[in-house]
Amino acid sequence: MRITRVVSATLLALGLAAAPAAADSTPSASPSQDSAAPTRAGTSFRTATEVDQGQKATASASTGDYLYWSFPADAGQRPTVKATVKLPEGHTGQTWQIDVYDGLRRRQACQYGAQTRTAAAGAASAELACVLRTVRAWSEPWANDPLPGTYYVRLTAVGLKTADLGLPVSTELRVDSKDMGGAAAVDGSLAEPLVPGVAVKSDTGKDDSSSAVLSSIEPDDGWSSGWWSDRWVWTAIGGMLAALAGIGGYALTRGTGRPPGVPPQA
Repeated sequence: MRITRVVSATLLALGLAAAPAAADSTPSASPSQDSAAPTRAGTSFRTATEVDQGQKATASASTGDYLYWSFPADAGQRPTVKATVKLPEGHTGQTWQIDVYDGLRRRQACQYGAQTRTAAAGAASAELACVLRTVRAWSEPWANDPLPGTYYVRLTAVGLKTADLGLPVSTELRVDSKDMGGAAAVDGSLAEPLVPGVAVKSDTGKDDSSSAVLSSIEPDDGWSSGWWSDRWVWTAIGGMLAALAGIGGYALTRGTGRPPGVPPQA
């Protein structure tokens, strides 16, 4: 009877502990519908247009321009950047390329996706995609791992022919992320996310134009910097299962309490 009560209590605790893990594994929510989608792109890192995850940005430009956007990415997320370029009629064939840089302006490699796309002459559009590696909460100084902070997207045509220079194009950009959960968690965290200017703001303690960061966007729930993941939940579950196994083993192997050689009473 005692074992039954222990098992029931343990199963109830496991259910309560697993609930936060299930909630934590869901993808990040889309930004509110009230936020206006950007309709332009920057021309450099400093003028990059800020885009929230889950938001579609559009921009009109000329072939040969460099187009820049920026977005926030937190620990445990695996961002996917998708871009569509609507090409002008009568072009002779164009090759477009999308590059992603972190807050230190280090170029980040794509795990997979068509980072460079060549459109044949007369093609109506070119679609590009870049799936980044999972953002880590902490990394060695010499490593090039993605870290929490601002990320920059650069879209441009490469190897253009003279006849295609200056032709009008329209572009669309969207960034989404998949939450990788505790499987991607690491020990340690950054003191501050890699947002240009955030260290200056932290040192001064002021919130005016002289100490403002160069990027004002951040995740909806703020920067977590890896302080929590569902790995804590599953560690607790493992501890409770180990305790349950110990109690069950003791109950199965303990003696009847009779001294050796004494027969049971009739």
